[in-house]
Amino acid sequence: MKSERNARKTVSRAPTLEDVARAAGLSPMTVSRALNTPNIVRPATVAKVMEAVKVTGYIPNLLAGSLASRRSKLIAVVVPQINNNMFVDTVQSLSDELAVRGYHLLLCVAGYSHESETDIVSTLLSRRPDGIVLTGIHHNTELKKAIINTGLPVVEIWDLTPTPIDMLVGFSHEKIGNAIGEYLLNKGHRRFGFIWTDDKRAMLRKKGVLDVLNRQGDCQWQDALVPLPATMALGRSGLGALLKSGQTFDAIICSSDTLAQGAIFEAQTHQLRVPQDIAVMGFGDLDFAACNIPAITTVNIDRWKIGKDAATLLADKIEGVPVEEGIVDIGFTLMERESA
Repeated sequence: MKSERNARKTVSRAPTLEDVARAAGLSPMTVSRALNTPNIVRPATVAKVMEAVKVTGYIPNLLAGSLASRRSKLIAVVVPQINNNMFVDTVQSLSDELAVRGYHLLLCVAGYSHESETDIVSTLLSRRPDGIVLTGIHHNTELKKAIINTGLPVVEIWDLTPTPIDMLVGFSHEKIGNAIGEYLLNKGHRRFGFIWTDDKRAMLRKKGVLDVLNRQGDCQWQDALVPLPATMALGRSGLGALLKSGQTFDAIICSSDTLAQGAIFEAQTHQLRVPQDIAVMGFGDLDFAACNIPAITTVNIDRWKIGKDAATLLADKIEGVPVEEGIVDIGFTLMERESA
């Protein structure tokens, strides 16, 4: 019985650095160097240590290592939602690029509430991340103060301003709105319906559209505001509400491709041809946009580049590499397709 208890204790005990050293036939100090600073250890020795780690099932104590190096190897990323590819692609790109640099992503979904974002970031800061990625540039004063006081590198994404908290990778929503307005006016449209979500970035795009329409002077428009997150069902109900108003429309401008797809479906149920009877414009160039029938005219944002550039900026600054340009405008491309 005693031998069985001892065996159970041996099985349940977590492998230690000393266990790895014995398995590798090396000193604990050499094993520690191979795990924490492999660049100064011979490759053959590192390989031997990693094989011993695999055999013993040893899991390094990253917290202990971070206390010594003041590095957690964690990057906190806060996004409003991940239920569409708009943010998913950027998060995946961030994760891939950070992994190459030896960092891991700690993802949180904050919704569109400033209070929720502040609470989440406060919790993340207690985990001592090496850097933070925030979505957008509109944050409350309490959050900005907390981040600035930590001195951590920060990258804001999906927006543009000359005065970010620290660094920024994004694009101008107002310029996108301008481009949409000019494009549709050049197509001869003058009566517009908006199917729009009430978030700051979407509203900036709408402002950009309206600035162009107001300069034209002979345009009419009507709104159908829908809640977040955007869905095809909301696109359908949004167009349904616009059509019930009794107004006639040349073009429907949607704050996302998802809403645009729903609007196209709803137009078809009313025997309206897209774009012959009514044009539909989206935003985001999501994966289905080019494959839809009709293919959706939209605005392409290089979501992967946002993630890649944000990860590079953060990793460089954490590691002391000079950051020559802390504000990156990735621009946008208007994708002319069949729907408008």
